[in-house]
Amino acid sequence: MNEADKVEAIKALNRIMETELAGVVKYTHYSLMVFGYNRIPIVSWLKGNADESLVHAHRAGELLTLLGGHPSLKIGSLLETEKHDIGDILRESLEHETSAIKSYYELLRIAEGKSILLEEYAREMIVQEELHLDEVDKMLRRPGEIAAFQS
Repeated sequence: MNEADKVEAIKALNRIMETELAGVVKYTHYSLMVFGYNRIPIVSWLKGNADESLVHAHRAGELLTLLGGHPSLKIGSLLETEKHDIGDILRESLEHETSAIKSYYELLRIAEGKSILLEEYAREMIVQEELHLDEVDKMLRRPGEIAAFQS
């Protein structure tokens, strides 16, 4: 990987780190705002997503320091919609995860053919994020619906 590609990869990894750290904050917030009969399993799921986002941020930070980069202290977008219905929370989660997956695809584009390490990392994370998107999509469907969720 040449120096210009390294610089681009470091920028992409910092964007990933910032997005994942925003996920920690968002999912923690969402977990505090769930009320009703199904609260316990949903809160548990949201806390798990916050924990997973922190692990993802840390992995991105480790890779960018491996490349000689400096981890950002910034955090991704934290738009507060003031909507806390479970459906609203899940739609915001879908939006956040879609943004995160774009960051991983960008890293894959930068690393392709230049770094097996970064390629494999990006591919692994894309798989995880796509599975997570599928999980949220299925949660947004009405019982009995087979077709993907349409916002």
